[in-house]
Amino acid sequence: MADIILTADRTLMSDYHHNEFIGFGTCAPPNVIPDWLYSFLFFPPIEEKEGIPVAAPYGLRKIEAQLLMEGFDVLTVDPSHLSHYINGAKVLGIYVMDPFGLGPASSTFAAILKKEPFLAYYFRRLLDDPSIKAAKKQGLRIIIGGPGVWQFRYRPKFIRDYGIDCIIEGEAEKVIGKIVRNAINGDKLPTYYEVGIEETPTLEEIPTIVHPSINGLVEIGRGCCRGCKFCSVTLRPLRWYPIDKILQEIDVNQREGYTMGACLHAEDVMLYGSRNTYPEDEKLIKLHEAVVKKCSGGLSWSHCSLASVALKPGLFARLSEMIRQRQDWWGAEVGIETGSPELAKKIMPAKAHPFKPEQWPEVVRIGMGLMHDHMLIPACTLIVGVPEETENDLIKTIELIDDLKNVRSLIVPLFFVPMGKLKNENWFKETQMTELHKELLVRCLLHDFRWIDDLIGISFVGKWYAKPLRLLYTLFVRIIEHKAVKAGITIETSTWKQNKLKYAITKFKHLESGAAVAQTGRAAGC
Repeated sequence: MADIILTADRTLMSDYHHNEFIGFGTCAPPNVIPDWLYSFLFFPPIEEKEGIPVAAPYGLRKIEAQLLMEGFDVLTVDPSHLSHYINGAKVLGIYVMDPFGLGPASSTFAAILKKEPFLAYYFRRLLDDPSIKAAKKQGLRIIIGGPGVWQFRYRPKFIRDYGIDCIIEGEAEKVIGKIVRNAINGDKLPTYYEVGIEETPTLEEIPTIVHPSINGLVEIGRGCCRGCKFCSVTLRPLRWYPIDKILQEIDVNQREGYTMGACLHAEDVMLYGSRNTYPEDEKLIKLHEAVVKKCSGGLSWSHCSLASVALKPGLFARLSEMIRQRQDWWGAEVGIETGSPELAKKIMPAKAHPFKPEQWPEVVRIGMGLMHDHMLIPACTLIVGVPEETENDLIKTIELIDDLKNVRSLIVPLFFVPMGKLKNENWFKETQMTELHKELLVRCLLHDFRWIDDLIGISFVGKWYAKPLRLLYTLFVRIIEHKAVKAGITIETSTWKQNKLKYAITKFKHLESGAAVAQTGRAAGC
């Protein structure tokens, strides 16, 4: 048996029907359909062979590759088969994304629906596995890493109760070897190890994965240059992989038969190869030419910024044409965050760059319109309850959502979670929701209901299981719609609320107009 076992909870060991964005369903709590059916719809178990998954989360594969390169005996195991492999293991490494459901999406759903999200339930269930508890008594050391480790700072009792030995926060390639070596030798481990800037790996120090990643996800870069205050990724240095390194990881996926395509991962794929907020046409085109040629199974992006798309509509159209040679559409996660220029200026002044923060709503409209025209389907986020948010900010966001009603997309409002430069701020709670917050949630829900049937149809076109799966998703949406109606969330409800909202908007615009007149008067010397 291997000395080191790597795994992740059940919600992360899934390919989400080969659609990465369906995985957002793991953020929801148990709801109106049976749990077994919900898990089949949103996070079916990954295919495995004797307990070894055919693919695993990309971050876990990076750690696996690093440990193998350093000569350790490592095996990645499906969480439901740990009992067959963990006996005799010295270290259990667990990858986490949102272990306690404190992330923006899951905390929002949990607050509204008053239940624990699936991802938090399955993480706790993983650590409750009797085989882990038995191995722990025999000296097993538990090390946890991944994007969600910040949440353990809020759960010190959980760390003690489950005997977690070390939590690593940050890019761990340069430190994981020494920590695992100390664990195997029985040395004392730091409960919380925060990777320092000097320990952040360079491109040359980041290993190539050796086994397939879920949904063919491959990094094309790390870090972000936009500096949004609510995001921790912006605290990392910006690095872009050379094309040959990207293709090597695609080769790894294909060599082991995982050929459904590739998902290019970066905080803004449109900025590949750039050192600022101006897309590099030649580098992007070369990247996509190489990847499209290699990937017969299709291509998607993890994230994309609206400013990059709006700035280079011709380049975006060219990339779309290349990608759609072999597929009808592709997807990406997109951050709208707010429709207020004033709030954008306070919390994300470079989000619109090289446009000005004052132009942010128009940047969103242009970027989203281009995505609609060129069949990029965005899963969009909004931040609700960010520090310094005002009623006027909410009104402008509601107006923007109304302007996007004819844009094919999903828009999800998320409660503010203190991260990045705002990590010392207070959480936004559902008890703080005003009528305008509720109205924003209603508008987003109605927008998503408007487009969901279309998106379901597009997502599974050409799949042999498209009809039964589409029927199940459609049934689920209808049940949610029925629940929404019972809760008073209907188009009619929203309409009568609009009367109050329209009054507020009119009043605000009148005040804005008056301020503009006063400013003009002062400029004229009145």
